[in-house]
Amino acid sequence: MLHIDTGNTAFMLVASALVLLMTPALAFFYGGLVGHKSVGTIMFQSFVSMGWTTLIWVLCGFSLCFSGDFHGVIGNLDQAMLHGITLDTPSPNPTVPMFVFVVFQMMFAIITPALITGAFANRVTFKAYLLFLTLWLFFVYFPFVHMIWGGGILQKWEVLDYAGGIVVHTTAGMAALASVIYVGKRKVKENVPHNIPFVALGTGLLWFGWYGFNAGSQGAVDSVTTVAFLNTHVAAAAAGMTWLFVEWRREKKPKFVGFLTGAVAGLATVTPASGFVSPTSAILIGIIAALVCYYACAFKASRGWDDALDVWGVHGVGGATGTIMLGVFASKSFNPAGADGILLGGTTFFIHQCVATLAAAVWAFSFTYGMLWLVNKLTQVKVDDDHEAVGLDEALHGERAYHHA
Repeated sequence: MLHIDTGNTAFMLVASALVLLMTPALAFFYGGLVGHKSVGTIMFQSFVSMGWTTLIWVLCGFSLCFSGDFHGVIGNLDQAMLHGITLDTPSPNPTVPMFVFVVFQMMFAIITPALITGAFANRVTFKAYLLFLTLWLFFVYFPFVHMIWGGGILQKWEVLDYAGGIVVHTTAGMAALASVIYVGKRKVKENVPHNIPFVALGTGLLWFGWYGFNAGSQGAVDSVTTVAFLNTHVAAAAAGMTWLFVEWRREKKPKFVGFLTGAVAGLATVTPASGFVSPTSAILIGIIAALVCYYACAFKASRGWDDALDVWGVHGVGGATGTIMLGVFASKSFNPAGADGILLGGTTFFIHQCVATLAAAVWAFSFTYGMLWLVNKLTQVKVDDDHEAVGLDEALHGERAYHHA
């Protein structure tokens, strides 16, 4: 008989709801950044993941991530359709039902591919996006969840990723870069956000939801949970302020969107480290996140990569940086189940973090580029030029976000 801790279980249900909230939050964040003619389309891409990814997750995604092991890379189908999971099945935390763990991890699966959509804003057909979403989950997301959190090869190699620096942000960010390079530039560039209040609303909801994302990854309520919660906040604050000041110095004016983008970069970067480092280290990670991500976005612009919403620069570079910084700042004094970083003598751990990050980046980029080539053989990936000019809301969906525009 499962002995449920009602406090832990209630907390994990709330955390799951917070993580789900991050997907519509992302829709507002991205929706505000794009032009008014395609705002509905990019928001739709986030919301449809809430439907399609949920069904895939229950059908077989959860099982492929957390049931069995095939050569350390992927699970099996023993728990397809949640087969064998009952009211008495414990989760990795034996005081919480497995169904709660299924729900919590489902929310991560929903938002991860949605992150990528910001890279190819205004350029991809809806049919191609659905194929992309499906294949990417099976061949990138599910394997890395299993390898790091499901008993796979990287977990056995003692690689740490508290809440998704590799699993979520590095893979999504590198997939975004591959998408940008494959799909090419927009014909109609709209580099000015059409609705800054939308961006602010999205950022606020993301920041709020991120507490569930990071603190919930402890799987229980204890002292580490509180540290992860605090680290999430201070890193976002430090990154937002650092980005603000760096951009202010270069642009001669303080930018609201810059502060918001910096905060999201801090959230993404601290994610893998949030439950393994001190609050002081989290502030340093936030500062480093803003500097590295800001100049990554500037580098992207200098190369002419049309990553419309800086998914690679913020999430890809941020997630990779945070995972490596975990190898620097990790301390068992803040999480006995973690590791000590290179500053405390953990040289091998640091090397493992770097190698795992590089492997994830290379695989996510390579597979995504090849997959888009394959999808394009099955259905057109890039929208027609006239559709882009009209706007994807009307051209693809026969809807307009703003009828007065």
